[in-house]
Amino acid sequence: MPDLHHLLLFVAAGLLLNLTPGPDVLYIVTHALRSGVRAGIVAGFGITAGCFVHIFAAAVGVSALMAASSTAFTVLKWAGAAYLLWIGLRMLFARPSPGASKTPDLIASSADGSSASGLKGVFFGGFWTNVLNPKVALFFLAFLPQFIAPGTANTPLAFLLLGSLFNFNAIFVNVGWAVLAAWMARRMGTVQRAMRWLDRFAGAMFIAFGVKLALTDAPTR
Repeated sequence: MPDLHHLLLFVAAGLLLNLTPGPDVLYIVTHALRSGVRAGIVAGFGITAGCFVHIFAAAVGVSALMAASSTAFTVLKWAGAAYLLWIGLRMLFARPSPGASKTPDLIASSADGSSASGLKGVFFGGFWTNVLNPKVALFFLAFLPQFIAPGTANTPLAFLLLGSLFNFNAIFVNVGWAVLAAWMARRMGTVQRAMRWLDRFAGAMFIAFGVKLALTDAPTR
């Protein structure tokens, strides 16, 4: 494990990286704006759960195998790109229900995303958005070893501990995004009418992220 100085550096770098806008932040903000802070927080927890998959994969060497195999990277890349495009297209072309804010049934099965079944859909939408993104797996594989001392006796355990710390800190950032977005929504008098344009914008952004992921080259050894 790193010393205190490197540990604080790791925490600071992790917080800055989590603040960087991307598909995860967009997913949280979209749900918080549309369905309130609870939906945004649940979206963040889904993303956090997806990160744990990549952390465990890095710890046991699965991510290293994927980094070394262009075939494995390509399969996961296309699966992730297709999922992002699917989300984007559904949001872009879904029709809002009269007199209510709309949530695509891909992400939430209820009209407003606030019921138990709707929140379950929000959670798993965030989970799969992260799990199917090979760039997240490669990020952990590239970022965490920089803070693991050479000759560490139990490298997998160090991966798990640092990855869990990174994910724990990310929870506060994700909750912050959800609270901020929900606060903004409460102060928008035209938020109901704006939801349709929000969906179009978010859908276009998810499509852009999907295309960008599809065009990503496999890492070279």
